[in-house]
Amino acid sequence: MQLTADMQRVVREQSLGFVATVTADGRPNLSPKGTTSVWDDEHLMFAAIASPGTVTNLATNPNIEVNVVDPIVRTGYRFRGTAIVLTAGADFETGLTRLAANGFTTERERIVAIVVIAVDSAAAVVSPAYSTGSTEQQVRERWLEHHDDLYRRA
Repeated sequence: MQLTADMQRVVREQSLGFVATVTADGRPNLSPKGTTSVWDDEHLMFAAIASPGTVTNLATNPNIEVNVVDPIVRTGYRFRGTAIVLTAGADFETGLTRLAANGFTTERERIVAIVVIAVDSAAAVVSPAYSTGSTEQQVRERWLEHHDDLYRRA
C-alpha cells in the first residue's frame, strides 16, 4: 500500500515505533525501535540493534505490526505487513545509507540487521481524548504541561 505524506511525516518525526511480532510458540512480543523510519513510499524500516527476539521471531513468522504515535497530540498510525531481515549485501548497505540520511547511527558493530517492512495496511490511531470534543491544541497543551511537570520534578 502507498504510505501517505502524513504517515511518512509522523514516522519521520517520531522515529520510535512499537513493533509487535509473534514468537515460535505463538506469544506476542512487543519491542520499541528508536530507529523506525521510512524506506520508501510502501515500506518502513528499522535497525535491529538490541533486537534478538524480534529478529528470531521474524525468521519464523514475517508478520509484523508497528505503531508510531505522537505522545503529545496522541495520534499516529498502526502499520501491518510482512518483514524481511537484511544482514548483508546491497540492500543492507542501502538501509545504512537511509539510516544515516535520517540522522541515525550506522555503526556496523551495533547494527545486527536492517528490517524492512512491506506495509499491507495502515490505520489511524486516535486517543479517546478527542471523543470528548477536545481539539488537537487542547490535547497538545494538556500533554505538554504533563511532560513539563514530570521532567521539571526529576
